[in-house]
Order: sequence, then C-alpha cells, then structure tokens
Amino acid sequence: MISVESLRVEFGVKPLFAGASFVVNDRDRIALVGKNGAGKSTLLKILCGQQKPTEGVVSIPSDTTIGYLPQVMVLQDDTTVRQEAQKAFSNVTELKAKVDALNQQLAERTDYESESYLALVEKFTLEHERYMMIGADNCEAELERTLLGLGFERQDLERPTSEFSGGWRMRIELAKILLQKPDVLLLDEPTNHLDIESIQWLEQWLAQSAKAVVLVSHDRAFINNVTNRTLEISCGQIVDYKVKYDEYVVLRKERREQQLRAYENQQKEIQEMRQFIERFRYQATKAVQVQQKVKQLEKIVPIEVDEVDNSALRLKFPPCLRSGDYPIICENVRKDYGAHTVFSNVNLTIKRGEKVAFVGKNGEGKSTLVKCIMGEIPFDGHLKVGHNVQIGYFAQNQAQLLDENLTVFQTIDNVAKGEVRLRINDILGAFMFGGEASDKKVKVLSGGERSRLAMIRLLLEPVNLLILDEPTNHLDMPSKDVLKEAIKAFDGTAIIVSHDREFLDGLVSKVYEFGGGRVREYLGGIYDWLESHRNGANGSDGVNGVNGQPIKPTKPIEPTKAPKTDYAAHKEQQKRLRKAERAVEESERKISNMEHRLKELDALLSVPENASDMTLVTEYTTTQKALDEEVARWEQLAEELEGLKE
Repeated sequence: MISVESLRVEFGVKPLFAGASFVVNDRDRIALVGKNGAGKSTLLKILCGQQKPTEGVVSIPSDTTIGYLPQVMVLQDDTTVRQEAQKAFSNVTELKAKVDALNQQLAERTDYESESYLALVEKFTLEHERYMMIGADNCEAELERTLLGLGFERQDLERPTSEFSGGWRMRIELAKILLQKPDVLLLDEPTNHLDIESIQWLEQWLAQSAKAVVLVSHDRAFINNVTNRTLEISCGQIVDYKVKYDEYVVLRKERREQQLRAYENQQKEIQEMRQFIERFRYQATKAVQVQQKVKQLEKIVPIEVDEVDNSALRLKFPPCLRSGDYPIICENVRKDYGAHTVFSNVNLTIKRGEKVAFVGKNGEGKSTLVKCIMGEIPFDGHLKVGHNVQIGYFAQNQAQLLDENLTVFQTIDNVAKGEVRLRINDILGAFMFGGEASDKKVKVLSGGERSRLAMIRLLLEPVNLLILDEPTNHLDMPSKDVLKEAIKAFDGTAIIVSHDREFLDGLVSKVYEFGGGRVREYLGGIYDWLESHRNGANGSDGVNGVNGQPIKPTKPIEPTKAPKTDYAAHKEQQKRLRKAERAVEESERKISNMEHRLKELDALLSVPENASDMTLVTEYTTTQKALDEEVARWEQLAEELEGLKE
C-alpha cells in the first residue's frame, strides 16, 4: 500500500533519520515508537503527504486512500454532531446525487431502442452498483454506531459541536476518519481524549474493520492489543521489528546490549590505534604503519548507542506526617450545575494507604468530585478530609502555577531536599528533560512540558494524600513507569483519575466508576472492574458495541453468598478480623498519644531554663523509645490484619 525508500529528514545539522526504507502492507498494524522528538509525528505527516522529506521516495498507489488523525487540528463550530460526522460520506452524497440524476434522465426519455439510451442504462447500472457496494443505505446506522461507540449519547447527535470541549470534538474527527474506511489509517495519539470504554471500542474496530494502521501512542495496553509490528526511530535510523510492542521491548533490550558491546569494542580499537600513532609518530621505521593507522582511524564510522534507559530510576516520596485512618469520607455528596445533576448520593470511604482509581466516561463527574475534595467548588452533602491529611494535587491547570522566570532545573532544585538534590539531572532525564532541556526557562515550555515539570515537582513534596487527574497524558512509556513505581512505593493514600489501563494495573486496589449520576465501588484492580463490565457492562442504550453488537447494562455486583457449611468458619474469620482491627486501632491511639506528648516535651525543652531538667530529658528519651517500639508493633499488627483480609 505504501512503499518508503531511502527516506531522509533534516531540520538542523543532524538528521532526524536517514536511509529509512519499509513497506506498509494490507492488514499491517504498526506501532511507531521512539523517544519524544525522534520524528514520529513528522513521519506520519510525510506518509499522508502533508510534509516533504529532505530525500527519498514515498510511493502510494493512486487508488489508495489515507486517513490521518493529528494530535491537534482546526475544528469547526457551525454544525451539529450528526451533520459534522455526515461529512465523512461526502463521496456517498455525491454518488447518490449522480445516481438520482441518471434515474431522472431515464424516466424522462422514451427512445428506448437508441444507442444513447442503452449507454445511459449501462452507466446508471454501474453507478448504482457502486452505490450499493459501499453500503450507502447503512450510512446513518453506521454513523450512529461509531459515534455511540466513541462515547456520545444518542441525544448528543443533534447538539451543536460548539457545545463540546476540544476533546469531544476530536472524537468527532476520529469518527469521520473511521467512517471513511480509508485503506491506511495514520493515528497520532488517538486515545488522548478517550475514556477506557471508548478505547476498548476503538481497539475492536481497528481489529475488525481497519485495513492497515500506523499509529503513535503512549498507551501500552492499546498498542499491545492493536498492533502486530513495531517501527522504532532510534539513533537516526528506523528499525523494523515484526512483533507487537511487548515483544519489541525484549528484542530492543537485546539489540542495545549488542550495540553496547560493539561500541565498547570499537572504542577499545580506536584507543589502541591512537596509542600506536602517538607512540611511533616520530619513528621513521614505523612511518608506513602510522599512516595506515591514521587512514583506518579516519574511515571508522562511530557506532551510536541508544540513550541509557532511565525507566529503572527509582523515586521515593519524602517522609510526611501520618494521616488519620480515613483521609476521605463522603456522605450523600451531590453536585448540580443548574438543572443538571452531575452526581448524587455519593457515599464512599477511602482508608489510609489505599490507592484507588476514578474511572468512567468524560463528563460524568470524576474531576468534579476531585474539585469538591480540594474545596475548589461548592457541593451539597458532607465531605470530610481526615486528620493530618496533606494533599498533593496534580491537574492540567497546575502547570500554569509554575514560576515562568525559573529554569527547569531551578524549579526542581527549589523543592528537592537532601540526597535527592544529587539526582536532579537523572530525575529530569527520566521525564524527558535531559541535557540542555534542563536549562530552558519555564515560560518557553509547551503545555505538555509544563505538565511534566509540575508532576516532577509534586513527586518531591512531602504529602500523604496524592490526587492525580490524568497524570499520564504527556508522559512517554519510560516516564510512566517511573511515576507508577514511585506511587506503588508511596506509603500514603492515592486517588488516580486515568483511562490508562496499563498504568492502573497493579497500582490500584479499588475502582470507583462514575456514570449516570452515580458512583459505584468495585473492589479489585482495573482489570477486575473491566471483567465485571464484560459480565454485565454499562451501556445507556444497549448498542455501544462494535458493528451494533449490544453491551449489557450494568447492574450492581452482589456479594456471593457463602454455603451454609462455611458459616462457622466465616464467623470465626470475622471474629479474628475484628480483633485484629481493634488491636491496630489501639496501637494507633497509643502512637498518636506518644507523638502528642513528644511535641509537648519538645516545647518544654526548648525553653532555656528547662534544658538541664533531667526528668524531662529522661521522659523524652523513654517516650521516644516506646514510640519506636509501638510503631514496629503497629507494622506487625497491620501486616497480620492485611493477611486476614486476603
């Protein structure tokens, strides 16, 4: 379908890539990968003809159609959602008009035996067959299936596009491209504005209906489920791996180790040549050999090695005060915007140390509840933020609060404490601010770069409740790995609003689903929640499946009843559980009392006349020792309690 030969692209002294040759075949599902700035989006623009390469040839047959979804595009505001999506069928509309016109001509003529009439009949037959072959009669049904699959409600289809956010309007553009059914789909970060259900629908559509796909995405689960081939842009070259992304990661690691060995051997060879030249430069008897070594040295093409992978970098949140047992409690929380109820009767309790996910379609209230917790907007009901809770909040607008006159390095240096300050460059590199990028002023950074910088800043602040609203939107895969490991090691509480399944997998132990004005609690990880949806999934009108296959409406998950024979064992288990919970609570009370007494003693000993009071000094030492012992005991009790809960 598309043939690329000897492609070279230059924007400066060093080319983005050179000598690139590959072919996109029918049914290929290609993931285009590489670090930020490697040229992935540029390559997509070249493939669709929006940009010309410096050298090389891109051959596309004249009858091959291409659909391209960029990350950012100009959107129109003068139509309804349905009317805008119908633009995808402009060729069908033209063909229908042509068929209708031919039909009208046939109806008006009576010279049935003439050659021109027979030619007209033949032409009508051909055009009508074309019209029927493209399934024109099913256009409206297909349009609705696609828009509903991408998250729109049926009543949304008649609303003006101007009423929707940029993310929803990008969904309309994606729907238009899918409805055109091009021979080759070029998708640049297609999941950025989609929720989990819409991403899964898109995965199924691409698997069942697409012909060839080339996509750029930082959503690991998405590209693993969709692609069967990986093109990597690295060190100015494009390397073709005939495997899906997870397998590519393994092969790439092996390739980098080979590169490293070859690089080390080459450096050793270069060093030996230089030593020989320096040693015998002025000896006439060695002049010929020296000249040979000089020529060999000049001919050596340096081996490039991929940049060191910083995904192994481990970040740890700085120590912070211990929060109360229940950092967040909501009782009958309700939020209305005018006549529209976002959610009502929200009752949830988040315990200390839990890591939970807020999921659901965009616009169902995830970020709204976060703003209620942060006290940014008014609401009805009771919402309690627990004792000693220190919140670290990340949202896209947090990036706007950075000091624009500081450099990237200064922004992080100002909040880094202790030995972390020695690793600032490593941390910045892990979040794509390596090298000269750390010297950039904040005011020249893009929106995505500012978001990454705000995220790093948050990672270095002492907090015990993390609230992260779409934290992975501007992160590449290694950066997401660093963030995920940091949150897993975080001993506080975390609320994460995200549609990235791979990021949430193994990170959260509870899922809160927002939808239809309600918030439902699901115990387990993100894939447990998805499995519950497969067994009885949410769909407002029952037609949000691919190609019209229905998805069952959600019903609350009922706890499985234990058999009568297990009743005694269950009762004994509950008794042990309650006893363990009481022991943990008692230990926590003791810790709290001792911490309070130590603060009092600190205050007394800070007064000069009490500094030599041995009674106070002895009490302080004894209390501190008892506190350390009680904390160790609490840790053991907490582990036993967790073991009983499993």
